[in-house]
Amino acid sequence: MMRILLFLATNAAILVLISITFRLLGIDGILQQGGSDLDLNALLVMSAVIGFAGSFISLFISKWMAKRSMGVRVIEEPADGTEHWLVATVRQQAGRAGIGMPEVGIFDSPTPNAFATGWNRNNALVAVSTGLLRQMGRDEVEAVLGHEVSHVANGDMVTLTLIQGVINTFVVFLSRVIGHTVDRVLFKTERGYGPAYYVTVFLSEMVLAILASMIVMWFSRRREFRADAGGASLAGRQKMISALQRLQVAHDPEPLPDEMAAFGISGGTPQGLKRLFLSHPPLEERIEALRQAAIRPQGPGSVQRG
Repeated sequence: MMRILLFLATNAAILVLISITFRLLGIDGILQQGGSDLDLNALLVMSAVIGFAGSFISLFISKWMAKRSMGVRVIEEPADGTEHWLVATVRQQAGRAGIGMPEVGIFDSPTPNAFATGWNRNNALVAVSTGLLRQMGRDEVEAVLGHEVSHVANGDMVTLTLIQGVINTFVVFLSRVIGHTVDRVLFKTERGYGPAYYVTVFLSEMVLAILASMIVMWFSRRREFRADAGGASLAGRQKMISALQRLQVAHDPEPLPDEMAAFGISGGTPQGLKRLFLSHPPLEERIEALRQAAIRPQGPGSVQRG
């Protein structure tokens, strides 16, 4: 909760700074000279509400959505030795990471994958695929679980949600400033909005959303490196490397839904500009980063956060 409050306070300050900057640059004056009646302060507030609303709603229902969309079966009473081991391993790792025990689940997929989700570090969900359990040994599965537990301990779900909210705010705000300016200043619309406003806003949102996605994916890739390091700390460097190498030989891994893709374990293959939109770094880069990193075993509550 403190992370959310600090982040919101920081971004409120950013919005105030933007408002002051617009005034210092004379943008208010330019709009007024063109007959514009745009209230930048009101627009900033409206943009923040729109930008954060969807992100927070998605975060708060993320576990429910994951269970429904992925068909996750939560292990409430372990039915066999594998399920007992899964729950015990996650419990041990969660204790060392200093978080509450996540729900542990299994979803049906022939390819090896896993993800973590949830709005709270102490009320999360860690799920693995049936393909991962079939194709990986326990050491490798332990590393994958450590990776996902590290996502939870690092607060990655909340952090990326907040980043997405800020980016959404700027997309909404800037697209409407551009649309308003084109409509009032260039097309001299005096009352209401003409077609130029709606066309410009639509096109601006499309372009800005693409640029915004690149920023969010950059943050996501940095988080993956941290989760790999956390998994290596909880399970062992070589186990984490072995798990990533196992993913390298998986053919055509089945993608996770967009809501969970950033917190899965499998990576993508860069192809030109597509690299800028990857939520995960290439597996070979993650493996090399682990080989070069100084990894130390983690005690209770000592998983790095950021």
